[in-house]
Amino acid sequence: MSKTMPFQTLFTLVAGALLSFSAVAAEGGHLQQAGTDIGDTASLQRGAQLYMNYCSGCHSLKFMRYSRMAEDLALSEDEVMQNLNLTGAKFGEQVQVAMPVDGANKWFGKMPPDLSVISRVRGSDWIYTYLKSFYLDESRPLGWNNTLFPNASMPNPLWQMQGLQRPVYGKHNAATGETPVEHLELAQPGNQSAAQFDQTARDITTFLEYVGEPSALKRQSLGVWVILFLAFFTFLAFLLKSEYWKDVH
Repeated sequence: MSKTMPFQTLFTLVAGALLSFSAVAAEGGHLQQAGTDIGDTASLQRGAQLYMNYCSGCHSLKFMRYSRMAEDLALSEDEVMQNLNLTGAKFGEQVQVAMPVDGANKWFGKMPPDLSVISRVRGSDWIYTYLKSFYLDESRPLGWNNTLFPNASMPNPLWQMQGLQRPVYGKHNAATGETPVEHLELAQPGNQSAAQFDQTARDITTFLEYVGEPSALKRQSLGVWVILFLAFFTFLAFLLKSEYWKDVH
């Protein structure tokens, strides 16, 4: 049985990857490059504030504690508790939502998902593209749709910054009975320029990428020292080799 485990594990990983690619293809949009950098502390701080102000009312981060966020994002306890804690939770508690389950079921049909590991499941490019792909759709219960994730059960939380987008449809497909959205155009500007909103979406994506794997920050900083050590060791090894071989010739 132990001999078959590696094959079974490999098969599971390959199957999971294929399903993930199929899901992205089914949801269809072309993924834009997020260009995130979790080593950018300022971007992480902005992303944390944006997430707490615009997303945390519906989406929890059950694997993230306020205390860990303060430590990793170079924030004081007062800064976190006054600016990022909107539920009255204690400093050492997890990021939860105040929304009751009954209210969520009434407004959205179900409780919005926790986003602690969304970056690991979907990827940063998916999150970034999703945040930019909302458009007005009167046929939907909440009046919104998304080209990357059609029929998503949520409105655009960032519409005041992004503005209102409307779809430009392509040719009707008689075989499927669908009319595809070719692209989106801005119907009403928001309070940010396109470049500013790109940065807003990138900051939120960067924060969620960090939340999905907080240890990546420490690994990144440790990696620099490892490379420096290896470079120094290589230099010493070269000097030692030169000393050993100097009399051979």
